[in-house]
Amino acid sequence: MLGRGLRRSSDGEGVSDETNGTRALIGITGEGVRLTVGRGAATVVDGVALGFSLGGLRLGVAPEQVNLTHRVVRDRFTLRSGKATGSHEYEHQETVHTFREEGVVWQAIVRTGPHGVAVRYALPLLDGVAEITADHTTVPLPAGSRNWVLDYQTWYETPRYGVDTADLAEGAYGLPFLTRLDADAHLLITESGIDGRFAGAHLRWDGALRVTLADETVEVTRGVVTPWRVLLVGSLAELVSSLFVEELAPAAAPELEAAEWVRPGRAAWSWWSDFYSGAQLAKQQHFVDVAADLGWEHLLIDCGWEETWVPEIVAYASLRGVQVHLWTIWRDLNSPEDLRRLALWRSWGVAGIKVDFMESESKDRYRWYDTILTESARLGLMVNFHGSVVPRGWARTFPQVIGYEAIRGAEYYVFFENQALTASHNVIQPFTRNIVGAMDATPVAFGAAGRTTGDGHELGLAVVFECGITHFADHVDAYASRPAAARFLAELAPAWDETVLLAGDPDTHAVVARRAGDRWFVGGIATGEARTIHVPLDTIAGPDAQVWIVGDDLTDTKATGSFDVPVARDGGFAAIVAPAGTELFRARSRPRLTPPEAVAIAESAADGTTTLVTGPGDRLRPPPGWTAERRTDTEWLVRARGLLPGRLGVVTVERDGDDGVPVVAHTRVISPLTEGQHALSDLPMIAFVNADGPVERDQSNGGGNPRDGGPLRVAGREFARGLGTAPPSEARFHLGGRAARLTGAVGVDDESAGRAVVAVLADGREIFTADVAAGQPVVPFDLDVSGVRTLLLRGGPSGSESAHVDWVDLIVHVHQPPCTK
Repeated sequence: MLGRGLRRSSDGEGVSDETNGTRALIGITGEGVRLTVGRGAATVVDGVALGFSLGGLRLGVAPEQVNLTHRVVRDRFTLRSGKATGSHEYEHQETVHTFREEGVVWQAIVRTGPHGVAVRYALPLLDGVAEITADHTTVPLPAGSRNWVLDYQTWYETPRYGVDTADLAEGAYGLPFLTRLDADAHLLITESGIDGRFAGAHLRWDGALRVTLADETVEVTRGVVTPWRVLLVGSLAELVSSLFVEELAPAAAPELEAAEWVRPGRAAWSWWSDFYSGAQLAKQQHFVDVAADLGWEHLLIDCGWEETWVPEIVAYASLRGVQVHLWTIWRDLNSPEDLRRLALWRSWGVAGIKVDFMESESKDRYRWYDTILTESARLGLMVNFHGSVVPRGWARTFPQVIGYEAIRGAEYYVFFENQALTASHNVIQPFTRNIVGAMDATPVAFGAAGRTTGDGHELGLAVVFECGITHFADHVDAYASRPAAARFLAELAPAWDETVLLAGDPDTHAVVARRAGDRWFVGGIATGEARTIHVPLDTIAGPDAQVWIVGDDLTDTKATGSFDVPVARDGGFAAIVAPAGTELFRARSRPRLTPPEAVAIAESAADGTTTLVTGPGDRLRPPPGWTAERRTDTEWLVRARGLLPGRLGVVTVERDGDDGVPVVAHTRVISPLTEGQHALSDLPMIAFVNADGPVERDQSNGGGNPRDGGPLRVAGREFARGLGTAPPSEARFHLGGRAARLTGAVGVDDESAGRAVVAVLADGREIFTADVAAGQPVVPFDLDVSGVRTLLLRGGPSGSESAHVDWVDLIVHVHQPPCTK
């Protein structure tokens, strides 16, 4: 029996499924199982081949259809970020076509929605496991069509470009793939609903577009065996606003439906403008200050951060309602032991992670994604995937995923000056890549070397490109020094209620409007010669709406209702549209709050317990494995687990702050040093300053990246243990009054030239100084540190040349049982 909205095909071999004018017809022809997609009375795509290979058996060639079922799929979901946040309802028609072929029962499951059709395959009776060796879904393109494509690589960072079908070269192309079928109809091919049961796919053109699996074989079990192969159809405006990819994805777990801790917004990011700044606490604090003045929500610290001071920057940022995110590499989160780092970072108050360099579509890598998605959801960490796949609906299933790279973005100005981004590449993105989900292209790169886009184009990207958290590329001072741009970026909404394409074409320009409350933010980007672009506001605002516009000269103008805006060559603009009579500008700087009460350092007792006193009602967040028991309104008993002598754990004290962000402070709980000898490079620093990257342990300073030094070598002599520094530098350690002597030596590493002045300070008192120079042997020392609580190693330049200083063979001697002082 056929359900509502279904009709048999004229030849009786297929079924048509109608939803709001979209039709999907599956039939068995002499060539095999074929899908036809229509809109209204017109056929949009005809003759899509369906089927796959199971081992050596190709399915879909000459099957017998044994069953057909239909159901209506209705559901509601909530998006925490994306092109349209909030609650969404949808209705799909679903038909399940069951076939028997060569003794194998298989299914083609078809969904239709208002702007698309999707199909996936299942093996409902499979016993045990089998291997899918090919997906034979093949989409023909009509002669005369035009496409906007990306040459495939697993991290999706080649340029996108337009090409006529007649000129489309044989080869592999990445998703999503956009085709203009005629003046009004477009087809966008992508995937949805992927997880670790599957491998990803791309397309291969050889006269037709063939779905191609990333793995040669994919092991499957009974049930669904592929993700959705999605065919979005409609006008460009319909595609840009569509949520079909998210609708097809699995629902979020009940505990994630109200994930209010997911906070979309805007982020300051120092890496692009100052490559090694991730290792510099003072520079990160400056980025926090300017971001908070602009009202932004986040700070991303890229490579080079060091756990010694991450709690300090988290606390500093929290006083202004700014949340901190940390960069990491996927392989550093690739085991159960590695994954514990996520819980540790979260215990400091870190809000999210940027994970990089996955660069694979394999089933194994998707299993890794499953693990990260599940663990980050459990811990309440937002996630931004870089070096990643394109979105496939995770914004619905895992709302903490607030961004993916999978685009050639502003970082290419840093690494590849001869491959600077073109305006034409940018203009294609809102019609392709950004349709399927958040796109962390790190826009608004005013300071890019070799940039050909206009300043208005760069500013317009802040709206045209959507990401759950938009990480702005340039130095915060570059924005602050451009008043109109700074004002726009301060006003820019942190999240969007609605997205509308006002005008444009992938070959010429894109004008995108995004609504936040009663205001619309409009971004326009163009490619080609200077000209005037008409911006129609009739669909989003009345004729008396007030409009504030910033163009390519970064000066502002005002208009009422629909307007014309001049753009320079490869230029653009940004604008705010507000109802007449309302306040146009509403930004506020974030207030500076008072931190919670917290002692900086506390020592644990012999049984591993520590009593901490906080303000009334404050909360404690202990490290993973530790416990914190509230004894009174202000007193806590903290119990450490597995804390070795001299090591520390960071306990976070938090209370409610601005904009839902807890304001925090930290206590470092340290296990006292025990009798014996302790290598200083094994002990945690409680603070450091270093001119070039972090202070390195048991290697020279090297460059600005962590762990990039070589062996510690002074005047040709190599040392196994010590600290590599780049003056001006300071490394601070807690001795707690329990040590007797500090022995070691200091000199200039052979990787550098020049001289330095060095000193050892005990509780602020200088107890050793030396002038060291390249090529000279180390200067040894044996220092009395009896009763000293804080030890500081300092290095300063001596002359114009920068010398890297090695502190070697550093041993803390504890000769007596711990004192009770």
